[in-house]
Amino acid sequence: MLTISQLAAYAGVTVRAVRHYHRIGLLPEPERDRSGYRTYDAAAVVRLIRIRTLADAGVPLARVQELLAAGPAEFACGVQEVDKALRAEIRRLQDTRSRLARLAAGEHLALPQSVVDYLDRLRGLGVEERYIEMERDAWIMIAAQVPHSIDAVIAKKHEELDDPDMVKLYSLLSGALDWPDNDPRIVEVADIMERLMVRAVEAGEVGADDGIDDQFVDLLDSTMVESSPHAARLLAILEERGWRGWTRIERVPADGLNPDLPPS
Repeated sequence: MLTISQLAAYAGVTVRAVRHYHRIGLLPEPERDRSGYRTYDAAAVVRLIRIRTLADAGVPLARVQELLAAGPAEFACGVQEVDKALRAEIRRLQDTRSRLARLAAGEHLALPQSVVDYLDRLRGLGVEERYIEMERDAWIMIAAQVPHSIDAVIAKKHEELDDPDMVKLYSLLSGALDWPDNDPRIVEVADIMERLMVRAVEAGEVGADDGIDDQFVDLLDSTMVESSPHAARLLAILEERGWRGWTRIERVPADGLNPDLPPS
């Protein structure tokens, strides 16, 4: 007869595991002998080895009892079911690992690959990381609002980067966070933006439905103004010239211009 320690050793498990199997009913707990010790026979060793083998194969303990009591056909069917469940769990874990790998890159959090690629292109143009972080946060919000059209929007942004004026604009905006007040380059930014807006009007792109509601546009514009010390002045200069907005550019009628705007 065997002690619990000897039983565990023969079956290749710990004493703690044996006691756990007792508690959940997988391994019958023998009566104590006259000395107060539990003793085990060869049948207990065999059963414990079978339990350990099934558990090591990935069979949930809740199903081990069922498989131990099953006939050959039922056992084979049960094993197939466990295998199917394990394959599903493996796929789930692989998907989780893929998501974690994307999240480790930082920008993949809440951003589709098309936007990440666009931000990387900006980095390649020498745009400062501080500005890219601002733009990234805006794209996170936009992608959440128009998930089905974000790739098309980004494709258009890539086309715009083929324009030297757009590249120059990004170059200026990238360093604008450190400009002093009334820096003359703010007017240069306004000049470039106006040229880009005129081309957009000529191409019929201003006023087109972008799928974003007005309240969300206001949120994006206000976020931009709060994040840049020169944004308010830049928008004022553009409005003086007949343009309004940042996220969604609008042509302002001449009689709608604000006469109190500061000069550019």
